[in-house]
Amino acid sequence: MDKAKVKEVIEKIRPQLQMDGGDIELVSVEDDGTVRVRLMGHCAGCMHAQQTLTFGVERALKQFVPEVKQVVNVI
Repeated sequence: MDKAKVKEVIEKIRPQLQMDGGDIELVSVEDDGTVRVRLMGHCAGCMHAQQTLTFGVERALKQFVPEVKQVVNVI
């Protein structure tokens, strides 16, 4: 999987999270298609964090990097 493409997509969605007081950090890209990220700021404790991860981050990554199978938030 192309880590540079994953990083590029995360950089594109980062401003949306920052507008709400949150942020995202790429932790790792695994060979099995798992992308590990860390939600930070308001996103870290938000009750909608899982929705943001699934319907925002994961959807965008899968759209532009089809090899992505899942996105996991690590604490």
